[in-house]
Amino acid sequence: MLSRIAERFTRQFEELDGRPDHAVISLGHVWVDIMMSVDNVPQPGGFAVSHGTAAAVGGSYRILQAVTGMGVKARHAGIVGTGPWADVIRRNFEREGIVHIGQDRIDADSGFRLVLGDEDGRKTFVATYGAEAQGDHTTFDCVEPVAGDVVHISGNTLMDHTAAGVAEFVQRAGTDPKARGYQIVLNPTNTLSLVSDHLLEDLVLARPIWSCNRQEARTLAERLGAPVNPNAGLTVGGGFDRAMTDLCGALGETLRAPLIVRAGARGAWVRTPGGDVIHVEGYPTKATHKRSAGSCHTGVTCAMLARGWSLVDAVRIANAAASLAIRRAVDGVPVCPDYEEAIELVEREDPRPAQD
Repeated sequence: MLSRIAERFTRQFEELDGRPDHAVISLGHVWVDIMMSVDNVPQPGGFAVSHGTAAAVGGSYRILQAVTGMGVKARHAGIVGTGPWADVIRRNFEREGIVHIGQDRIDADSGFRLVLGDEDGRKTFVATYGAEAQGDHTTFDCVEPVAGDVVHISGNTLMDHTAAGVAEFVQRAGTDPKARGYQIVLNPTNTLSLVSDHLLEDLVLARPIWSCNRQEARTLAERLGAPVNPNAGLTVGGGFDRAMTDLCGALGETLRAPLIVRAGARGAWVRTPGGDVIHVEGYPTKATHKRSAGSCHTGVTCAMLARGWSLVDAVRIANAAASLAIRRAVDGVPVCPDYEEAIELVEREDPRPAQD
């Protein structure tokens, strides 16, 4: 029997399910990951044998894959090249119903990354950038979101020539989220130190919804000078909840924008401007994955916002979807569920206590 909170959630599901869904448009890079399992990453000049190799399309593809799984239209505005890696990307786009609206390069293939995973679970990346990183200020001129759409910006597009296109789009978007009609969701990376001061300032002024894992949130807080206690531990255990609440509160106040700080099975901490920090509990699961489910979480959050859900409920559904994605990982890559499966988990195992 559902709790009263779950009953309310079910009513919202029924009300929103009939609404026309809008599109999620990603400005992120897409490439191919080649994942190799090794005992240890070899020293320079050394040799290692892989115990297993798997290829999967990565980058913003996994976010858009999660979007289509939620029944929302997915559009990729980044650059796709011409060549064997680009062919893999296009086939996956077609299979998942992702529409490429961005530029095509005929003089360069899309890029790929070697991902070496050792026996201790550490991952080492070697990237070969391709057409996706060869943009300019015109790269995202094709992006014309309408009211109700969600535009996703990935931190990977902020560190190469394509960053000029992001800067141009952000200038068009303006600094008033209410005036633009559509929402922007930005998930940075730990390499924020490589983003120029000018671009970072423009992104902060645009006041998007920021979605970070806890390491990215700490990096962003340090970059912006947010008043975060550097001695506060963020290991899951004693004091973790307080440290996460303080981090989300301080960074959210500095950004003056909605903020999501993800923490795996513990769920996420959410803050909106002028509001308190809310801990949205996660759904415990056994870790069977080698890659993060963060892309699934971000993609589902974007999709739910496009469907009209509130930010907190969008995060709650994303927590459920990420948990399911980890349970059904294939070759170490989390596989995002569909809309009905995620909603069913929320209704069946809502982690919040029943209220009268």
